[in-house]
Amino acid sequence: MTAWMGELLGTMILIVLGGGVCAGVSLNKSFAANAGWIVIGMGWGLAVAVAVYAVGHVSGAHLNPAVTLALASTGKFPWADVPAYLLAQMAGAILGAAIVYLHYLPHWKATADADAKLGVFVTSPAIDHPLSNLLSEIIGTFIFIVALLAIGANKFTEGLNPLIVGFLVVSIGLSLGGTTGYAINPARDLGPRIAHFLLPIYGKGSSKWKYAWIPVAGPLLGGCFGGLFYQHFFLGQQNPLFYVLMPLIAVALILAHHIGVRQAGRTHNAAA
Repeated sequence: MTAWMGELLGTMILIVLGGGVCAGVSLNKSFAANAGWIVIGMGWGLAVAVAVYAVGHVSGAHLNPAVTLALASTGKFPWADVPAYLLAQMAGAILGAAIVYLHYLPHWKATADADAKLGVFVTSPAIDHPLSNLLSEIIGTFIFIVALLAIGANKFTEGLNPLIVGFLVVSIGLSLGGTTGYAINPARDLGPRIAHFLLPIYGKGSSKWKYAWIPVAGPLLGGCFGGLFYQHFFLGQQNPLFYVLMPLIAVALILAHHIGVRQAGRTHNAAA
C-alpha cells in the first residue's frame, strides 16, 4: 500500500467512526440517540486511535492537514509530499462521510431536525461569534499539535502511542470542544461538509458554508503555530516561520472580528 492510499483509508476510517458516533447520538431511532457529549468525545478519540493503528506504519497516519503542514513547517516532513497527503485526506474524509450516510440511511427521514443532520457531518459554533470561534479552533489545534509532538518524544510500550493520541483527542474534546465542536482538522470538517452538500440527504437543509472557513483556517493556523512553538521552545531550534505566522494569526483574528461585526449589524438591522 502506498502512503497516499494509507492517508486516504486512514482518514476514511477516522470519519466513519467519528461521524458515525455523531450520527448515533444525533439521529432519531438510533439506540444511541441523546447519549451525550462524553460519548461523542470518546467516540472521536477511539476513532483517531483505530485509524492511526490501521495506517500508521504505512503513511505515518497524519489524517489531518494541520498535522501535515505542522510537520512540514518544522522540517519533519517533505514539502513535496504535502499536496498528495492533503488530497488523500480530503478524499478519505468525503468517502468516510458518504459511508456514514449509507450506514444510517433510514434515519435521515426519521429525523426532522436539519441542524442535527448537519451536525453528523460538520462542526458548528455553540455561540455564533466568528472571533472567538476562530480563536477556539486555533487554541484547540495548537494544544493538539504541541501535545502530539510531546507524546512522540516519550517512549511507550510498543504499540501504545496511537491509544495515547486517542486519549489526547478525548481530552481536547471534553475540555475545549464545547465551543465549536473541536474540528482541529480541516479535512474532518470540509470533506464531510462537501459530502453533506452533494448527498441526497432527506430534509438536509443548508450546509452553512459561511462558517466553513473557520474550521479550516483555525486548525491550519493553530497547527502550524503549535509545531513551530514546540520546535522553538521545547527543542530550542530557530525557525523564521515562527515569526511570520504570528502576524498571520493576528490578521485572521481581525478578519473574523470584522465578519462578526458585519453579521451583528445585519442582525440588528433585520430586527429593526
